[in-house]
Amino acid sequence: MTIAVLTAPLFEDLELWYPYYRLIEAGRQVELVAAEADRDHRGKQGTVARSTMAAADARSTSLGGVVIPGRYSPDHMRRSADMVDLVHELGVAGRPTAAICHGPWMLISAGLVEQRRLTSFSSIRDDLVNAGAEWLDEPVVVDDNLVTSRTPADLPAFMPAVLELLERHA
Repeated sequence: MTIAVLTAPLFEDLELWYPYYRLIEAGRQVELVAAEADRDHRGKQGTVARSTMAAADARSTSLGGVVIPGRYSPDHMRRSADMVDLVHELGVAGRPTAAICHGPWMLISAGLVEQRRLTSFSSIRDDLVNAGAEWLDEPVVVDDNLVTSRTPADLPAFMPAVLELLERHA
């Protein structure tokens, strides 16, 4: 099962690489999906992620789920209609859709948060509430096919929830 990990400039390094390697460790194929393929994106802490697939080329039918890292990258991601459409398609299809930190901005843009329970970095709480979500201050929140967490410190709770959801949807 191939999982998309989204990338764009200024991603939170741990929130991209920790899920990336945990997914590989769990036997998943991982594609780094961005607005364009074969582009380098520098994280906030300086690591570089090279996209392996363009969002326009990613087909939700061939992807088993998506992980959306945070920091400032979701603000760049949601400027791409193809990236927003991909997250929307996966979310509506019931595929595991995981977002951490500022990642839920993509869930808002993809129209997936209304009447859903989520968490995020505290500064985007109002954005989620105004988009119709119920915001909780918890390390990880699972609502059907959505998994959300607040910060890199929550990664040890986030990834087991993501991996469990992927197993249930395999």
